[in-house]
Amino acid sequence: MNYISYEQIARDGEARRGRFSTAHGPVETPAFMPVGTQGSVKCVTPHQVAETGAPVILANTYHMSLDKRTALVERHGGLHAFMHWDRTILTDSGGFQVFSLPDRTIEEEGVRFCYTEGGEPVMLTPESSMDIQRRLGADIVMAFDECVDHRADRSYVQASVQRTARWLKRCATVKLQEHQHLFGIIQGGLELDLRKQSVEETCAVPLPGYAIGGVSVGEGLEQLKRVVEYTAPLMPADKPRYLMGVGLPEDLVASVERGMDMFDCVIPTRYAREGTVFTWQGKMRIKDKKWRKDRYAIDTACGCYACSNGFSRAYLRHLLYANEALGDTLLTIHNIYFYQQLMAAMRKAIEENRFAAFRDEFLRNYLPKR
Repeated sequence: MNYISYEQIARDGEARRGRFSTAHGPVETPAFMPVGTQGSVKCVTPHQVAETGAPVILANTYHMSLDKRTALVERHGGLHAFMHWDRTILTDSGGFQVFSLPDRTIEEEGVRFCYTEGGEPVMLTPESSMDIQRRLGADIVMAFDECVDHRADRSYVQASVQRTARWLKRCATVKLQEHQHLFGIIQGGLELDLRKQSVEETCAVPLPGYAIGGVSVGEGLEQLKRVVEYTAPLMPADKPRYLMGVGLPEDLVASVERGMDMFDCVIPTRYAREGTVFTWQGKMRIKDKKWRKDRYAIDTACGCYACSNGFSRAYLRHLLYANEALGDTLLTIHNIYFYQQLMAAMRKAIEENRFAAFRDEFLRNYLPKR
């Protein structure tokens, strides 16, 4: 088993400023990872993603196993060569996508489901998930777990925690490539004692890093903060902590404050394609009528390609209404850049021991006035 050497550079309360490295370079934490579900961050090139400062891209095991895609990636020498991305790649286990399917059967062996309606049933197991990720060649691979609905009753959540722990032990027996690192996932829904049980069982398996799963699934920010605030301090202090599927800028600030290091979400790219951009003064809907003659950039203080080159709000609005792909590209670049700048600002605030002041100022400027 390979181990990531996590270095804690600074701490302010529970907020951590750290660094770790993979075979494809250093990752400064707190870090946000854009999502490239099918081996591509939608609407942008790898070079454009790299220019935003993103240190890691996330790809999806479920989608990359469709239609013999794993074998295709393998023939190209792995995801890094396939995607033309020379920085770190993380693959999720496919569990979240499988458990989101309406017709799937959970068994001790794994999960039985169909890729398409009326298709042949297939089984995804801890071992097959690990094998797919091994062949894809990502730097960080995620254990196969069960992500439960936040409304699930306690008895089901408890059984799921125990099953996830058994599956993790099976994942850990699969030999990965020399450069790969396996992260375990803590589950437990909204039940704090089950979160504690999951931490104990997950972290009993010595791994390079650990994640909190099963949040940002509809439970709301207050419940997310409650779960993370309780769970993060129970996790090893000398390993990276990854909060899966989060989120909105205010979610990231709240979660960094509570001790988490790594995040991923489709929000910045999905919102961009829908015409919403993020700024330090809050979200903007570029399609709004008030921008139809506006000559200013999205944010005149922003250093992203779209803003520094003066693409106006009026022009961006025109592109969206004309269904021109360039609009999606420019807004996506801006949003990914904003997220990277937000993480950099939080790292700096932790180093300077002023995270609480940063949080208050950010939320005061970012959230809508009431």
